[in-house]
Amino acid sequence: MASPSKRREMDLMKLMMSDYKVETINDGVQEFFVHFHGPSGSPYHGGVWKIRVELPDAYPYKSPSIGFMNKIYHPNVDEISGSVCLDVINQKWSPMFDLVNVFEVFMPQLLLYPNPSDPLNGEAAALMMRDRAAYDQRVKEYCEKYAKAEEDIGAEEKEGSSDEEELMSEDDDDSDGGGVVGKGSP
Repeated sequence: MASPSKRREMDLMKLMMSDYKVETINDGVQEFFVHFHGPSGSPYHGGVWKIRVELPDAYPYKSPSIGFMNKIYHPNVDEISGSVCLDVINQKWSPMFDLVNVFEVFMPQLLLYPNPSDPLNGEAAALMMRDRAAYDQRVKEYCEKYAKAEEDIGAEEKEGSSDEEELMSEDDDDSDGGGVVGKGSP
């Protein structure tokens, strides 16, 4: 089997060659952003989220770290940190999985089939169990406000840049994107 570093490169290249917009951080293969579209058939349809992916040194033997950069209303996503509670990524990860699996199978399943019995966002879980129509409406409101279109993600980040982006831009005086470079950068 290929070494973990070769596997990281291979999996990232497969993801870049798929339909996902991928932005590497500092031209590396261990940290990057993926623009993820909400699946049709869900209240998340029409939303676009910027997902931060960090691959540990032991990837693919250890799972990637996945987090939403823009807000999403979901029982299994922490609204503040964007952390994801998904057993196939957290506890049941296998080296047989790759990054394309994460974005073509696991993330759509997360949005299509939320699990309110194991919440990171207790308010979203309670609303989903109490009033599904009101939950779906709140999801759509969040999509409209925080996940409208890909070009809005970039504009939103510029308005409220994080400390990390500010640190990156300090390191890169001729900053044109806070140090974020990669395929499809506007």
